[in-house]
Amino acid sequence: MPLKHRVDKMGTNYYIEFKYFEFKALFLNTTRKYGKKASLALNVWVKLARAFTTFNNLTQNDIRRYGLTQPQFGVIECLGHLGPMTTGELCKKYLVSGGNMTCVLDNLEAESLVERVRSRKDRRAIVVQLTAKGQKLFKQAFIQHAEFVAKIVSVLGEEEQQQLGGLLKKLGLALQEQ
Repeated sequence: MPLKHRVDKMGTNYYIEFKYFEFKALFLNTTRKYGKKASLALNVWVKLARAFTTFNNLTQNDIRRYGLTQPQFGVIECLGHLGPMTTGELCKKYLVSGGNMTCVLDNLEAESLVERVRSRKDRRAIVVQLTAKGQKLFKQAFIQHAEFVAKIVSVLGEEEQQQLGGLLKKLGLALQEQ
């Protein structure tokens, strides 16, 4: 049986494990041991990591119904909203290496969802664009996925969603500067 996490009024983190009829509590006194600032930061980290894991698992499962991986869906979504772009531009959007993106594009191309063509502006550059089949999938899948994401985020009100979005953006941008 999994551990149950609790935090008391004094800031003491503890985990309770119920195993058969044995009761076992493991106290993690982060406030006394590391200080209030570190304890608060650790608490945020744990909550953020758990929320991300759960949210990511739910959205990945939804994306799988289209026969795509999360990176493949991201490329389809990006090209569907922003139009054709180079592999380098896609890599910057998704913070992935060129080798990683090449693999994703190879798989999408094998399914006839994207095609790579020489740029008209710079013949050295390769532009990635959706095929007709890719555009059809984008139009169908993205609307349904957006509705799914809206449903799972609806536990938060609109104002809470805006606040959370702003806070996560602030944290993400600050961390990128480090």
